[in-house]
Amino acid sequence: MAEVVNLRTAKKRLARAKDAAQGESNAVKFGRTKTQKRFEKAEAARAKAALDGHRRDP
Repeated sequence: MAEVVNLRTAKKRLARAKDAAQGESNAVKFGRTKTQKRFEKAEAARAKAALDGHRRDP
């Protein structure tokens, strides 16, 4: 005998799986989190400050 399936929950489950797949592709496509962006910006500022600290006066 076949198992009874609630169509409403099956549709919701399918929609969640579709949304999760879309989210994964967007994460790969667009890349970094806000924390990673802030860290890279701080690293660039730190490197610029170190470089400017070694600059000789003309």
